[in-house]
Order: sequence, then structure tokens, then C-alpha cells
Amino acid sequence: MNGPVSNGNARVSWPTILAVVGACLVFAALVVQMKKHTLPPPPVDAARRAERARALAELRAAEADALQNPAWIDPTKGLVRLPIDVALQLAEREWQDPARARSNLIARVEKATAQPPPPPQKPSEFE
Repeated sequence: MNGPVSNGNARVSWPTILAVVGACLVFAALVVQMKKHTLPPPPVDAARRAERARALAELRAAEADALQNPAWIDPTKGLVRLPIDVALQLAEREWQDPARARSNLIARVEKATAQPPPPPQKPSEFE
């Protein structure tokens, strides 16, 4: 009525075994291909260390120059990069009168972040 009863010895069919072995082989082939395509980086030798040290020295020199020397950021908007000590002295001098300094700061922010006017709209060809 309920079908054949097994005594615990389940038979596995050959197609199932072949499918499992085939899947394992495909997985192994994918692992081998990924190892070929993801090679470890080359070791850091003396020439590479010297190149990296030179690049770091150039970066540090550029950073020191940016921190210690004034320069124009955007001359059209009047934005200037100042050394920190000069900027602090300037801020201390300007903020002696807080109301005037605040209005000056707001005006400078509006000037620096001003959006350009939108382009004129093209008239419709049907008008």
C-alpha cells in the first residue's frame, strides 16, 4: 500500500554519483582558474622601497608647502590659502568686533558658494 519498504540500505543511483563528482570537478577547476588570475603582489624589493620613500618625501614636502606658504585657491572668488598662524592672527584681529566679523564672514561664504545664474531658456520652436 505505501510502497516498498527498505531495510536501511539506500541505493544511490549512478547519475547522482556522476552529478556530485562532476560538480566537485567543476568547483576544483574554478578554484584553479581563480588562483591563476589572482596572483600575489610582487615582493617589495629595494628599488620599490626607494620609490615609495621618494613618493612619501614628495608628498610630505607638498603638504608642508601647503601648510606654510600662502597661495591662491580661486582668484576669481578671492579664496586664498593661508598658513595656520597667519590665519589665526587674522581671525583674532577681525573678531575684535563680533557683529562686523559675522556679517563679513556671511558675505564671504555667500560669495564663495554663489551659484551661477541659470542659462537662458531656449524659446520653443512653436512659439
